Amino acid sequence: MKPYLTLLLLALVLCCSSAQAIDPLPFKDRAEELRFQLLTKQLRCPLCQNESLADSQAGVAKDLRQKVFAMMQAGQSDEQIKTFLTDRYSNFVLYDPPLKGGTLLLWFGPLAALITGGFALLLIVRRRARQAVVVSTTTASEEDW
Repeated sequence: MKPYLTLLLLALVLCCSSAQAIDPLPFKDRAEELRFQLLTKQLRCPLCQNESLADSQAGVAKDLRQKVFAMMQAGQSDEQIKTFLTDRYSNFVLYDPPLKGGTLLLWFGPLAALITGGFALLLIVRRRARQAVVVSTTTASEEDW
């Protein structure tokens, strides 16, 4: 009986902690709620690593969710809200940063690293193939003597 009571208490604690994670916001309708959810999933928490504004439980994320909601209530568009947040926290808050001079390395860096690695691998393979041919010809000529 005691293990069941412990499990029941643990389940209650977990349910209560997840219930506190939800920010009750008074949306006008379902469309506005979906817009808010989509927008907060596109934005990164400035404090947490790899957590969206929607998923983060940090205090700054809660504040920013409230700010986003207030801006939506004021009639601002998604782009205006993103501009406000990027002006404040830079492009780091966007999961999909715009293609600009400062983000070129972010967009094309992995491809450049892959191409550079492929060329380096090709050079190493060719060099080893040449060395193997030279070694085999010298050992063959030494065997002739």
